[in-house]
Amino acid sequence: MKIAFHGAARTVTGSKHLLILSNGKKYLLDCGMFQGMGPQTDELNRDFGFNPEEVDHMILSHAHIDHCGLIPKLVKDGYRGNIYATPATKDLASILMADSAGIQENDLKYVNKTRAAQGKSYISPLYTMEDVDNCIKQFEIVDYGIWFKIDDNVQFMYLDAGHIIGSTTVHLKITENGKETHLTFSGDLGRYRDVILKSPEIFPQADYIIMESTYGNKIHEDITGTPDKLLEWITRTCIQKKGKLIVPAFSVGRTQEILYSLNQLENERRLPDVPYYVDSPLSMEATQVMESYPQYFNNRVQKLLLTDHTPFNFKGLHFIKSVEESKSLNYRDDPMVIISASGMAEAGRVKHHISNNIENSRNTILMTGYCEPNSLGGRLKMHPKEVGIFGQTHEVHAEIGEIKSMSAHGDYDDLCQWLACQDPQLVKKLFLVHGDYDVQIDFKNRLISKGFADVEIPARHTEIGLG
Repeated sequence: MKIAFHGAARTVTGSKHLLILSNGKKYLLDCGMFQGMGPQTDELNRDFGFNPEEVDHMILSHAHIDHCGLIPKLVKDGYRGNIYATPATKDLASILMADSAGIQENDLKYVNKTRAAQGKSYISPLYTMEDVDNCIKQFEIVDYGIWFKIDDNVQFMYLDAGHIIGSTTVHLKITENGKETHLTFSGDLGRYRDVILKSPEIFPQADYIIMESTYGNKIHEDITGTPDKLLEWITRTCIQKKGKLIVPAFSVGRTQEILYSLNQLENERRLPDVPYYVDSPLSMEATQVMESYPQYFNNRVQKLLLTDHTPFNFKGLHFIKSVEESKSLNYRDDPMVIISASGMAEAGRVKHHISNNIENSRNTILMTGYCEPNSLGGRLKMHPKEVGIFGQTHEVHAEIGEIKSMSAHGDYDDLCQWLACQDPQLVKKLFLVHGDYDVQIDFKNRLISKGFADVEIPARHTEIGLG
């Protein structure tokens, strides 16, 4: 039995891990898209590192695009097996992958226009909407807490990861030559004091663990202070400077957390009277999906739902659908809050809002989560004097702010708490994935000090034998 790491290896995005049994069967854990990797991003997404036609089964941990975003290409390139997912993950992945197909189509219009002027050949998208529709047909629903038998060799169980609605940790029982091996894949882990979702669940003892490490050397700020921090930025930008507060936010998870916090301010009668816009059709759809699975909310939100049936809505909130409505915001000069995807500001409508407003000192760009260093969001976090957007250089006069309490990823304490149910001496090897390499080195040393003797940080396309 071997495991090959084809994505999120010494980097944060592109989750893809291929389990290969001695009988030749192959099981793929996630099939995510690389994001924010600069000029090499497209090349990374076109090279799986394996033949999709040879994969027998696929298990999806959750619906974020860096975990599900290449499934349509996987099917397009020959994968014919089932794609296992929780009900909420299927619903969210469907809209996220469709949105990705649309973004590719729109982005390539600009790219191919430039290439044509240079006498270069056209670039085709990774996949189309038709490919998304085709892959959805191969999804098979598996709920939390049951051992699901894939075949005579492998069965698996989903447990709640507390990261986004429908997110899971994946626990596999693998039988080879009469021997049973337990392999756990963390997917992405949430936080134990998340304001909306339940905490990650404890899990059975594992022989091998594949674990995310995004914040393996960080401690987040107290999440309960998020509404106050948002209020400070709204007051500073919209009330005092009379400007626009532009908030790049992931459509799934982060946008809803922001809306929940603003709703809390409204319930407390502290929300400033300015217009609030969610300028992302995807965010609107994702919010509707999230509201359709209230059973996944934690006890605090369950109690709130008894008196507030719409915890993601409040007075003054507007959802923007059309491109024309979105563009019109850039011609307005009145104070407002614009929440828009993507969270890394690397694509989507928020990139246009930043481009149109970054040179005005009355405005603020407020980052609310992790950004790949090469992404626009990552570059803005470095507080540059100027930045390139859509091929044009802009002077940065808008204030660049950041709220560090809103990550949907667990920090070092959360990650260690998730591992606390394990006997380190029984874990033969722990693989760190989904993290920047310097962070992973720090986390590896911390884990060794906690008794995990064999911690490995695999490089991309590395294949490692188990047992």
